[in-house]
Amino acid sequence: MVLDAEFGYELLVCRWAELAWRPAGDPTPVIVGRQVGTRKRRWDTVVVEVDPDGLRQRRTFGDREIDRELLEIVREAPADWEWYRDALPEPEYPWRYVREAIHRAADRGLIDERASGSAGGGRIEIRRKRPYPDWVRRVVAIENKPDLDASAAAALADQLAYDVDAGLLDETWLATEATGSRLEPALRREIPIEAGIVLTDFETGVDPDSGTVAWLPSDLRAAGGESGDGSGSGPTDPDRETRRLVLAERVYGRGWRSFHDTMRPDCRHFRLAHAGEAMRPDCAAKGRCPTARECSGSCASFSPEPPAWRTQGWPIEGGPGKGITRLLERRRDRARYRTLRR
Repeated sequence: MVLDAEFGYELLVCRWAELAWRPAGDPTPVIVGRQVGTRKRRWDTVVVEVDPDGLRQRRTFGDREIDRELLEIVREAPADWEWYRDALPEPEYPWRYVREAIHRAADRGLIDERASGSAGGGRIEIRRKRPYPDWVRRVVAIENKPDLDASAAAALADQLAYDVDAGLLDETWLATEATGSRLEPALRREIPIEAGIVLTDFETGVDPDSGTVAWLPSDLRAAGGESGDGSGSGPTDPDRETRRLVLAERVYGRGWRSFHDTMRPDCRHFRLAHAGEAMRPDCAAKGRCPTARECSGSCASFSPEPPAWRTQGWPIEGGPGKGITRLLERRRDRARYRTLRR
């Protein structure tokens, strides 16, 4: 299979990670996300190794992402009713924003909220519904570069060096296509020694054997990374764990099949193509996998589905584009349930 964009390769790497993680190790239950990260760094692929029992408890909070503001409230909410200012740590921003977050958390059923009586001054009190579980075991990032040349290796070296030093990840990997020849030592020297390298072969599609480990990564958590700002000191453990949980929550809520949110499955040319055990977008007009930027309303080939397509089914269920969206959502949920059964 020949892909015309790194975007398509990225999707295949995500599916391979879902099928075969950990490479050169025992099978591990994971959740895989695409294009998630922090304000300073966004990764092509993020693999969150999970504890199945913890993930099962996490699912009781729903399938939506719990953002950082809500996460602090959910984790700190007391077992019994308590005034929110006594229950929560002092924030770095005004308390009125905390109150807004409390209302959002209560609306989603993440915590209990009530206003105390007039004797208590009408204070907002909170109580947890259930403890937030310890469901994240390890957080791993993969940079995807199908065509690794000297300039690409130099650019990736800086990104991977940041990953090594930032103190957020447990491992960092580089995924690149196998060419049948030995990876050039000069290119390998550009990559930090702590980063793993996996060679992929998606010529006939994706299966668990599509990736071969060329270099095993170091355990960054055991090594103790630096902050990445040259100070030589990493984040405090509570801050690090919070940042890791925020990243894991983004992966949990978004996954990697959410590309339908940024593309146009309602175009008559949009379809899904099988690639072994993976499915990727395909454009009938272009005859290839489009990029997320190409697949938009501004595309010269964009042709909305006819209204008659969108009124099929009862009640009105929409056309093929809605069907594709539902299919991708079902496959995302199926992957989650498969993780819970491990």
